Amino acid sequence: MHPSIEHLRTDTTSVVVDVSAGIPVILHWGAPLNEVPLRWQGGLRTYGTMDVVAPISLVPMHGDGFAGRPGLQVHRRGGRHWSPRFRAENHSVSRVAGGVVLESHAIDEVSESEITGRLHLADDGVLTASADFRNNSDSPVMLNSFTVTLPIAGQATELGVFAGRWSRELQLQRFEWPYGAWTSENRVGRTSHEHPPYLFAMESTAGEWCGQVWGIHAAWSGNHSMYAEWMPDGRRYVQAGELFHPGEMCVYSGETLSAVDVIGVYSDSGLTAVSRAFHREGRRRLPANAHRVRPVHLNTWEAVYFAHDEERLRRLAEVAAAVGVERFVLDDGWFGGRRNDHTGLGDWTVSSAVYPHGLAPLIAHVRELGMEFGIWVEPEMANPDSDLLRAHPEWAATTDGYEPVMGRRQHVVDLTNPAAFEHVLSALDALLTGHDISYVKWDMNRWHVQASGGDGTAITHAQTMALYAMLDELRRRHRDVEFESCASGGGRIDHEILRRSERVWTSDCNDALERQLIQRGASMIIPAEVMGSHVGPSRSHTTGRRLSMALRGVTAMFGHMGIEADVTAMSEDELADLSHVVAVHKRFRVLIHSGDVARFETFELTGGSALSHGVIATDRSEALVAYVQLTTAQAPVPPTWRILGLDAERDYTVNMVPLTRAAVPVPGTAVDQPAWLADSLAGRPQRLSGAFLRDVGLVPPVMWPESAVLVHLSGS
Repeated sequence: MHPSIEHLRTDTTSVVVDVSAGIPVILHWGAPLNEVPLRWQGGLRTYGTMDVVAPISLVPMHGDGFAGRPGLQVHRRGGRHWSPRFRAENHSVSRVAGGVVLESHAIDEVSESEITGRLHLADDGVLTASADFRNNSDSPVMLNSFTVTLPIAGQATELGVFAGRWSRELQLQRFEWPYGAWTSENRVGRTSHEHPPYLFAMESTAGEWCGQVWGIHAAWSGNHSMYAEWMPDGRRYVQAGELFHPGEMCVYSGETLSAVDVIGVYSDSGLTAVSRAFHREGRRRLPANAHRVRPVHLNTWEAVYFAHDEERLRRLAEVAAAVGVERFVLDDGWFGGRRNDHTGLGDWTVSSAVYPHGLAPLIAHVRELGMEFGIWVEPEMANPDSDLLRAHPEWAATTDGYEPVMGRRQHVVDLTNPAAFEHVLSALDALLTGHDISYVKWDMNRWHVQASGGDGTAITHAQTMALYAMLDELRRRHRDVEFESCASGGGRIDHEILRRSERVWTSDCNDALERQLIQRGASMIIPAEVMGSHVGPSRSHTTGRRLSMALRGVTAMFGHMGIEADVTAMSEDELADLSHVVAVHKRFRVLIHSGDVARFETFELTGGSALSHGVIATDRSEALVAYVQLTTAQAPVPPTWRILGLDAERDYTVNMVPLTRAAVPVPGTAVDQPAWLADSLAGRPQRLSGAFLRDVGLVPPVMWPESAVLVHLSGS
């Protein structure tokens, strides 16, 4: 192998890197290689082009002749040094715990700047790519963009990305990779509902369990750009990273700016394998508290909204404890003058009007019932009608001379202002110090629009860093307190916020039918134990649809389970069924929260009328899988339900798990039940091999729309 080429390798992935140019050039990222030739065949020159074929480096440069989008776009005052060129200085490859790191250092004497490229390949094949830019000159450098670029093999002819909106997050869109460039840009100041920074490049034949797939994620909680180009010379690449507003990013003399981590995952076994790798990386990043048993929640929002009343909340807690809830979370409306969403946001002191004796009596009652106590905050925002902004209007992140564009009657609080940061931090610290609170639901409900600091420059980058700093400091002071990332539901789900959150709120929509697809998308990127999933009321407050407890329960089963409904208004029968599904979740939650996700091809085979998913123990000893009938199908009898991913040599006992108190047949129109289901109901469950379940599978029951069946497969 040539001395300038390094080969990073695991059992599943090879990354071959040329370091001769200083900025790493990935020659191959994909299937594991047993050999690397002495001379790697690169791009070929053709007539009508330059005398060199500029490589697709980790940070490709226009000055090197790269015809695509540069990874670094900079300039100094007057437009000078707008197209730097770097040369190799040194590089190293070192073994670290759980993987190997290649670091390559490049310098440009003309622009007096440096770039350090870094590739970390974990032993399980997850690639994390990052880069640092350092300004060594006496004058500042303005950065228009600084992103990380990964080459993609030519056989990846399709792209998969998430689209969405509030209450309909993470809808996978799959399409042919167009000639030229596809781009997605986010400027709302959070990861976003609309364009979350995840992308899948894949073969056209790839599915959940087959085909080559490359997954790419920009791990950042602010503005970002995702860019995929099929170049005129046939090469393909994906570029991912932070998006800067004009003039937002200036690197002063002696300063270093780090590009955001870009996480890359390769698999030759389809999308499910890529999802599992994203989950492993997410679990590595999680705070230590996230690895304990995840308690079942009750969140008060859809039970009381702003109508806080201590006696009503006490009763809500009592019923919640009786059905098996382990954590009681008090949502919006407990503080200041916050009786609606017009006033009080930003005043993080307990409302004496609603709680004349403070929160201590309610917290004590919750704790006596055996539950933890959690609370909702939205520290990054404030109403104009608040004590905070009346006292400090300059803390609103607005732009002088313009009437602010409002969102939810809120302003962004400028946490880049040291005084504002310290005020909010002190208020939250006092809240947690003065109360027995073990959990904080941290919300963020407003976009950044023309959000400027005191000097008039855009603040989204600095605000995101301030958010991280505040969460880190609160965790340092309150090590046992857990945090949930919420942003109008799933607007801030990324692998960088996972470093600071034990849980994310997947969606404000608790309609179980909508949640099936929302959570299917979420299962592609985050592990089940951080995916907040609640049993909502019988009538959804976002869709108006009425759904059975069985469907609501099985939907909430496969995440971090909770309840968001007025349990005091439920009938005895509904409460008994709710208690049943909570007990089923507790029975299987260690499996759900530690196993490997599995998604099956039923959605595609049934034209979107049914889907199936589940979790398989990492040792393949058991599995819990669900089959959900979403709508009516063209054919009354569904296709065979093949369950992949089990141990082919092992036999499994096939048992239906009742979703109501009585083990009754699932609701449907068939005269007969499938043999495996009839035998399970009769108490003589069938035993089938993993090979049979993979190659033949189970016949699903014929069910009414909005129905589901849950199956436990127990291996011998």
